[in-house]
Amino acid sequence: MESPTLADWVGDLDRFGHRQWQREPAVFTPGRAASPFDLGELDAAFDSGLLRAPYLEMVRSDKVVVPPDAYTTSRVVNGVAHDGFADRAKVIARLRAGATLLLRCVDQWHRPTGELAARLAEELDRRVEAFFFLTPAGAQGLAVHRDDADVFVLQAAGRKTWYVHDAPAVADWSLGELPDDERSPRLLQHVLEPGDVLYVPRGFAHRAVGAAGLSAHLSLTVRDLSLQDLRTALGQRLAEGLALPARPLGEAAIADACAALLDHARAELDTTEPKDLLASARAAEARRRLAPTEAETFAEAARTWEDTAHGTGPAGLAAVGRTWRRLREAARPAN
Repeated sequence: MESPTLADWVGDLDRFGHRQWQREPAVFTPGRAASPFDLGELDAAFDSGLLRAPYLEMVRSDKVVVPPDAYTTSRVVNGVAHDGFADRAKVIARLRAGATLLLRCVDQWHRPTGELAARLAEELDRRVEAFFFLTPAGAQGLAVHRDDADVFVLQAAGRKTWYVHDAPAVADWSLGELPDDERSPRLLQHVLEPGDVLYVPRGFAHRAVGAAGLSAHLSLTVRDLSLQDLRTALGQRLAEGLALPARPLGEAAIADACAALLDHARAELDTTEPKDLLASARAAEARRRLAPTEAETFAEAARTWEDTAHGTGPAGLAAVGRTWRRLREAARPAN
């Protein structure tokens, strides 16, 4: 099945772009299931036997730290013990005790989720990552916090109550849990049902509490540019097109390189507009998230494998025979 588009979730893209995007939270009810990762896929991940920390973690919002050995186990591979493998029985026991299961970077190891994240990244021209949360009723995995990303929440199972608060009041805001003295106004309170989609703008504080059953949702985090991204793009822009020795020799040569760099940077700054710098930063981010070339599968390799190239076909056996004949000839005593 083809991954859904943003319009499949939010409907009218123009309306979403003008009203909600990076402005206000909103809940949508698409016509079909939104999340490609659900409880069945979660069981399949555990069944594979390869799910391992740091891809899984268990968290609580009440300052209780859940140690890794409370939900993982060790295995002996080739005579060496390795820690951190997911233990389903332990995870369920921790869920019953009120902890939340968090799976990180699902897009890296679950192909349908990776395809969905890649499609959304292409539509929004931003990097997208996926996280999966499984929370028991009445429990809360994370305290009210702010993310450095716009978030699309795809409810997969159970019911979860979401509380979304206002944007930061200052420009230099902090990530993570809100300080005790910050009282951010609440903008939205809603119980998500399976199939619902919640949009939370970047920086808007939020928390979620399990409302019924085991509540599961997939969070797609949409990363935007940071000040460091802009600084990097500016540095690259000010230096490009300038041919200088990579290793100037001597103090005079180094001083000349400094002068050339400054002259070139001043000239570039005179003609560079904010939109040019933004375009450079966006282009650099797009290059970083380019999908690798689709690799040949093992099944395809097997179908096209040429035995003769590896000494196992008739030609390969003939070459081996010739080699042994030469060795035998060389070993014969001289007459």
